[in-house]
Amino acid sequence: MAIEMRPEARRKPVVYIVDDDDGMRRAMALLVTTVGYHPVAFARPGEFLARLDRSQPGCLVLDVRMPEMSGLEVQQQLNRSGSILPVILVSGHADIPMAVQAMKAGAFDFLQKPFRDQDLLDRINAALELDAANRRSIDRLADLRHRAGKLTPREREVMTLVVDGRANKAIAIDLGLSERTVEIHRANVMAKMAATSVAHLVKMHMLLQAERD
Repeated sequence: MAIEMRPEARRKPVVYIVDDDDGMRRAMALLVTTVGYHPVAFARPGEFLARLDRSQPGCLVLDVRMPEMSGLEVQQQLNRSGSILPVILVSGHADIPMAVQAMKAGAFDFLQKPFRDQDLLDRINAALELDAANRRSIDRLADLRHRAGKLTPREREVMTLVVDGRANKAIAIDLGLSERTVEIHRANVMAKMAATSVAHLVKMHMLLQAERD
């Protein structure tokens, strides 16, 4: 049975806990509550996957060996869904090879049972910091895509040549335009992209290109 998320906790980071061991699950939920985090706990991996909101920031504490599906299988399903949620695996000694497989598949970290409370909290803190950083990066890219989408085809051509280091006169010759027209297009590019300098424009262009690649 899941521990429900209060409405006021939505969009604040949550710590998902998936463990079929009732005692372990409740102990971890209580632990994260004592340091101010909001736990959302599930006994069954399938229920967690069905109810996961990918827009919800947080992290996942995931048992490696469960009867319904393994932690590795859960990790694989998260990967296929495009989830960026950092996953902390908890495993017994016999489950370490499976945990290593999940780490190779992109899990954030793992703890071997039994573990100290502080070790789990340290990893949760680090995972939440990573999740926040990843979501900020995604938001910045979305904002850059929105800005770039305002450019006209000609402005995109001018931007490409500007970030390539071409002077206005050279751009004008390449595109068959007057230098004054290039200056206007260049000013429009800087304004629409909210670029404070050519170096700033170059950095934004590189981020957009890296995403396309």
